[in-house]
Amino acid sequence: MPHKPFSPACERNREPILAVLREHLPGARSVLEIGSGTGQHAVHFAQHLPHLVWQTTDCPEMLPGIRTWLAEAALPNTPAPLELDVNEDWPQGRWDAVFTANTLHIMAWEEVVRFFRRLPGVMAPGAALLIYGPFKYGGIHTSASNAAFDRSLAAAAPHRAVRDFEAVDALAREAGLGLVEDRAMPANNRCLVWR
Repeated sequence: MPHKPFSPACERNREPILAVLREHLPGARSVLEIGSGTGQHAVHFAQHLPHLVWQTTDCPEMLPGIRTWLAEAALPNTPAPLELDVNEDWPQGRWDAVFTANTLHIMAWEEVVRFFRRLPGVMAPGAALLIYGPFKYGGIHTSASNAAFDRSLAAAAPHRAVRDFEAVDALAREAGLGLVEDRAMPANNRCLVWR
């Protein structure tokens, strides 16, 4: 059996994120998760929100780990993960929500732009977009720890950075989405919801 990856951050943030999902997706039936990482979030959310079909996606090298989590959980509402690179073709279909956690600061800014431009093609009418992670506001970090995290991102790969909320919100508006909530989360993160 492939190695089962584990993210301590996923364990820490899953309950606060679940609370946001419960509030904003009561009538949804399907979620497309962009950048599912280990697969931990998908299993936890699908288990606690059985009305949702939770579609995981990630780059090819991440899929074996996601499959391991999904196989062990054996939930009826977690189909096999799909390969997705924001720069390539996206899956065919329409989802009631798109969710992503801790991905925008990993992508290059050009990829963040492409991500938002692809959203209208996969979101059903009235669909929600939920993004979890750290953000700057007016170019200012919300905490010293986020500023340090931003420096570590840039040191590891120059294209990585904590994104400005205003720039991300502008991309969402260009995609036809309006901000519904900007919720403070533990560890100086945010959960942004558009519809």
